[in-house]
Amino acid sequence: MELSDKTLQVLKNYSTINSNLVIRPGSTLSTISEAKNVLASVDVDENFEQEFGVYDLGEFLGVLGLVDRPNLKFEKEYVMVSDSSGRSRVKYFYSDPDMLTTTTKSVTMPAPDVKFELDEDTLGRIKRAASTLGHNEVFITGKDGVIVLTVMSSENQTANAYSIEVAGEFPSHDFSFILSIPNLKLMAGAYDVSISSKLISQFVNKETGMSYFIALEKTSTFGV
Repeated sequence: MELSDKTLQVLKNYSTINSNLVIRPGSTLSTISEAKNVLASVDVDENFEQEFGVYDLGEFLGVLGLVDRPNLKFEKEYVMVSDSSGRSRVKYFYSDPDMLTTTTKSVTMPAPDVKFELDEDTLGRIKRAASTLGHNEVFITGKDGVIVLTVMSSENQTANAYSIEVAGEFPSHDFSFILSIPNLKLMAGAYDVSISSKLISQFVNKETGMSYFIALEKTSTFGV
C-alpha cells in the first residue's frame, strides 16, 4: 500500500492533536486528544488491512520520511515500510492499542445554533492575533446581522482585542461561544463551522471533508 500525500498530511496534522494513533481496518482515520476535547476524522484513499497502534506518531512520520513514496506491507506484529525501488526498508513494530488514547465511538453533532464559514485567511488572522496579543481564546458573538470573532482575554476585559466579521446564521438572542485557540489544530483550508449550545463545535474542511469536533469552553453562554 502506497500512502498518498493527503494521508501523509493527515498524519502530520494528527500528530499535533495526539502523539499516538490507532489505525483501524478500513479507510477512515480518526484521532482524539489526551484531554478528549478535540476529535478529528477523515476518509482517505487507502483501505487499511488491519488494526495497528502507533505509540509515537512523530517517530512514525520520521520513519516514513526515510523513504521516498512510502509503501506499507502489514505483517502480524509489524509493518514493513519500503521505498519505491524496494532497496530501502524499515521494520516498524506495532504498539498495543489498549495502551493508547483512542476513540471507539463516533460523534453526532447536535442541531447547530450558530453556523458560519471560516476561510483560510481568516483562520490565519485569528491565530496570528492570538500570538501577537498573547491571548488563548476566541469569542464568537452575533452583532448587527453578522458574526464577530474576537480574540481577547476572558480574565482581563481591558486587554487589547482583535475582531473580525464573518457571514453566518445565528439566533436573535445573545450568545457568547468561547473556543480555546490551542484547540484549533486544523489543517490549512476553508471550513464550514457549526456550533451548538451543548458546548460542542464542528469544523468541516470544504476540500478534504476532514471533520473536527472541538469542545467549547464551559464559560460560554447562550440565551442569557
